[in-house]
Amino acid sequence: MGTEFFIFAAVGFLAQIVDGALGMAYGVVSSTMLLAFGVPPAAASASVHAAEMFTTAASATSHVSHRNVNWRLFWRLAPAGIVGGVLGTYVLTAIDGAVLRPFVTIYLGLLGVYILYRAFRMRGAYREPKTGLVLPLGVAGGFVDAAGGGGWGPIVTSSLIGSGGAPRYIVGTVNTVEFFVTTAVSVAFITALLTGHWADAEGIDNHIWSVAGLVVGGVLAAPLAGFVVRIIPPKRLMVLVGGLVISLAVFQTWQLLAQ
Repeated sequence: MGTEFFIFAAVGFLAQIVDGALGMAYGVVSSTMLLAFGVPPAAASASVHAAEMFTTAASATSHVSHRNVNWRLFWRLAPAGIVGGVLGTYVLTAIDGAVLRPFVTIYLGLLGVYILYRAFRMRGAYREPKTGLVLPLGVAGGFVDAAGGGGWGPIVTSSLIGSGGAPRYIVGTVNTVEFFVTTAVSVAFITALLTGHWADAEGIDNHIWSVAGLVVGGVLAAPLAGFVVRIIPPKRLMVLVGGLVISLAVFQTWQLLAQ
């Protein structure tokens, strides 16, 4: 019990430092770790989003206080992300976890490759992005984040920065919106559980210490993101995250093949 708590506290701490600095990684890293410990996909996603309610609140407060939020982009992105997240939750809770787990593992592995790709494609000069694609991007990001247990940051942050957005305001805005998306997803999971829609709800009670560790580690790390990003180059952080996610996905694949 104690060991599991401290392992996931360390995971939550490191993942949140990167997430706060780059606008991605917390959900992806946390989900892959939970899956590696044998947690069913729906339970893993629900656990990560429960933890993210606390970590994203701390991160959003920090970004708002430092004026890193583009409020015009926020009001377009938040409703779309919430809709996508609720849809993703509905799909995930309707499918047997044993059937879905290989697909989630493949998805997370591909996401790790995409993070590495974005790391080597980062540019030095940026311009304000077009907002015409914000709505579909928000829906897609919210959907895959709920269905895969992570992906909001890698999809939305990378896409908006890739379209020319200023990194400071994109990261700050996407992180702030993530709190509302995470809260909506968590409410959707609870609703699915209470209404009997969740076909594979077991697994959360057995991993309560993992969730607690993710919460404590993530909340402790949230205020440090601004400091860390000045020390470690963003490209190096993204390479480390992408490599970790791919390694965990390979480990999960080996577990599935060994069954």
